[in-house]
Amino acid sequence: MRIGGETTRSIVPGADGASFRVLDQTLLPWRVEWLTIRDAGAAAHAIRSMQVRGAPLIGATAAFGLALALREGASDAALAEAESALAATRPTAVNLAWALARVRRAAASVPPADRAARAWAEAIAIADEDEAACAAIGRHGLPLLSAIAARKGRVNVLTHCNAGWLATVDWGTATAPIYAAHDAGLDIHVWVDETRPRNQGGALTAFELGAHGVPHTVIADNAGGHLMQRGAVDIVLVGTDRVARNGDVANKIGTYLKALAAHDTGVPFWVALPFSTIDWTVADGLRDIPIEERSAREMTHVHGQAEDGTPMTLRVVAPGSPAANPAFDVTPARLVTGLITERGRCAASEGGLRRLYPDAA
Repeated sequence: MRIGGETTRSIVPGADGASFRVLDQTLLPWRVEWLTIRDAGAAAHAIRSMQVRGAPLIGATAAFGLALALREGASDAALAEAESALAATRPTAVNLAWALARVRRAAASVPPADRAARAWAEAIAIADEDEAACAAIGRHGLPLLSAIAARKGRVNVLTHCNAGWLATVDWGTATAPIYAAHDAGLDIHVWVDETRPRNQGGALTAFELGAHGVPHTVIADNAGGHLMQRGAVDIVLVGTDRVARNGDVANKIGTYLKALAAHDTGVPFWVALPFSTIDWTVADGLRDIPIEERSAREMTHVHGQAEDGTPMTLRVVAPGSPAANPAFDVTPARLVTGLITERGRCAASEGGLRRLYPDAA
């Protein structure tokens, strides 16, 4: 994707296999700064502190982090310890555990002396496959937007959180059809939820849509239902951090409310995801997907920029008032119009998923 007029990906492996670079997303959109990650501890910190975020990018970062850990110690015990430490950084996004398990299996298949190189190659494969999967999601989602354009002209999409290229290796999940439509010349406009409490929509989605030239408008989180009632939203496109095999989807807190509003107003509600986000071990997302509880400070304080360009952190909650900060909610499959994957579109159900993934265990 494009940033500062140049084409890039959100994660860039070093040619020597000893480091990789990621954008520090806690500084966006005010500063574009690349972090160089040289060990597993730095990778874990980047994930935990949300310098990198988004399920597919978390998975890729963890994969490279595990490969770096094996440069320092490649025994079975060291491999297990590094995997465990990285897996503990975020509980909801299934891509994290999936990528770590994949790198661990690859590394364990060769002698200890070869494990670091084998793990690095597997991490590169994970990143390349994610880019290809997201591009395919764009191709499979494009007909939905093209059909709306054929009927109405302008297409108004509403999205929540950031499921763009900043949350993946490239293209994004929910944004991939949007970029495909924009690049194909469709008249497309995106309503961008601000996405409290960390404002990933206002800070990240708006940043990357603007960098790509996609028309968009940032709105308050609780404005989406009003816009749907007024006929100003043609389709909702969101990403997800974990999909249960019954089609329930976990995504950034507030997604469930958008799905309810879309259901009430007859607006299609589509969820975009790569294969790595499906958790076949979870039968019921409402019951079994763990929900991360993050620091109350993310609720009580906001980060921004003063008029003179100075970065600022401000408290916005009354002193002494406690705050709760669940990071995700689960939207039941019955509210999901369908899923867009790299293999095509399907119903949000076990049958729909198995139709696209008959090879799934």
